[in-house]
Amino acid sequence: MALDAALEAVVGCESAEGVLGAFNEQNKTTFKFETSDEEKRKQLCEGILHLLDKDIKTSCRVTCLEALRILSRDKKVLVPVTTKENMQILMKQAKLDTMEDPLEDVTDFPVIVEALKCLCNIVFNSLTAQKLSLELNLAAMLCNLLKKCKDQQFVEDIKCFDLRLLFLLSLLHTDIRSQLRYDLQGLPLLTQALESAFSIRWTDKYITAEDEETSPLSLQETDCAIEALKALFNVTLDSWNVHSENDSHEFRYMTAILRHCLLTVGPTEDKTEELHSNAVNLLSNVPVSCLDVLISPLTQEDSEETDIKYNGMNMDAIQVLLKFMEKRIDKVLPPLRDVSNRPEVGTTLRNKLVRLMTHVDLGVKQIAAEFLFVLCKERVDSLLKYTGYGNAAGLLAARGLLAGGRGENWYSDDEDTDTEEYKSAKPNINLITGHLEEPMPNPMDEMTEEQKEYEAMKLVNMFDKLSRDSVITPMGVHPDGTMTPLEEVACQYETHEPESSDSD
Repeated sequence: MALDAALEAVVGCESAEGVLGAFNEQNKTTFKFETSDEEKRKQLCEGILHLLDKDIKTSCRVTCLEALRILSRDKKVLVPVTTKENMQILMKQAKLDTMEDPLEDVTDFPVIVEALKCLCNIVFNSLTAQKLSLELNLAAMLCNLLKKCKDQQFVEDIKCFDLRLLFLLSLLHTDIRSQLRYDLQGLPLLTQALESAFSIRWTDKYITAEDEETSPLSLQETDCAIEALKALFNVTLDSWNVHSENDSHEFRYMTAILRHCLLTVGPTEDKTEELHSNAVNLLSNVPVSCLDVLISPLTQEDSEETDIKYNGMNMDAIQVLLKFMEKRIDKVLPPLRDVSNRPEVGTTLRNKLVRLMTHVDLGVKQIAAEFLFVLCKERVDSLLKYTGYGNAAGLLAARGLLAGGRGENWYSDDEDTDTEEYKSAKPNINLITGHLEEPMPNPMDEMTEEQKEYEAMKLVNMFDKLSRDSVITPMGVHPDGTMTPLEEVACQYETHEPESSDSD
């Protein structure tokens, strides 16, 4: 059995490279391991780390790290690995322990890459390793290694896995995210790494050169860019406002690179989609005041090469964003024809979004409602048409629009999108549920006036009792459209009621 042979070779330090190589070949696609072999795999991890701490040749070191990477896919065997001493052994293999020494010996590069891969697996799978990373100042060492990669050849893989490890650390540990953002100057450093993946040339401040014959990025360049984008996303979380001129410059500089990214393609359609997706995610963290660099004044060359222009501005990046969004939200709110079902019932994207409007998670509920409201150009009547009053009530109450109207933002002129089918069904649509209902018989038609009065008073008394017992609070709509207790509304109307003009 390969595992037994590998364990024996590592413990005896004899023929370790060849035996571990066979183990690696046999398990290179293994991600689930037999639980019965758990103790042996733990022993193999310890043996490999013990071997790595010795003076062995480079090829054997790479093979040992490959085996450890495979073993570290299993969370259960990481206990012996995640000690301070063993983490330091791996950091030494990745050249993270030397702050000053440059990356000169190309033969060491495969060792560095495999050690970084191991650390990625271990950090991802072990809470203990995440805590040790903070104690050992791993993020600072990774930033230092990233600086050493600048202007170096043959270091793309090192840079890629350095960025991936920074992404994982900043994702899994909020203290490291804060350290990376503020103490280690992570924003300009990661932005520089992103820029180097595209080999950008600048023609002006925040404007990159756009070569018509630019070839697609290589797979390696695309992967590096994607890892940099993911790490930058974590570092820029909660950056809604900029507080200094330097912050503004850093975000504008990054946004200019993101514009270049949106106009760049990867080696395959799927890789291009992944690249653009991560760029769009990062753009959502950019303060609104810094997004203006997504568009740029048209140059003479632009005027001849692009049809995507508006008011003298190049809109190529905006067009890419719109196309990207269209793939995600294609036909979210098509013209209504079938209103026989409730808006939340069905499998269309509109149905799914309307269901989210009553989600238990307040964040999900709010963003789904806001998204649909914007698509309706913030018109209350249009939103109610697509969602029904019951689903939209929360948003309208929060916006102070229960009495109708529209939001504060400006949109293009409204178009009549009502289909003939909708117009004919409209009189019978239940405004609360948002779907067509057959006319129901009125139960009061057969009542006498005395019976109607009795039922009405019975209902009033029920509400009065519920209100006095504080089970419910009767609410009314304030003149500004917000909800307020009914007593306050009544008091306000009494206060503002004009006095009688009669002299007596």
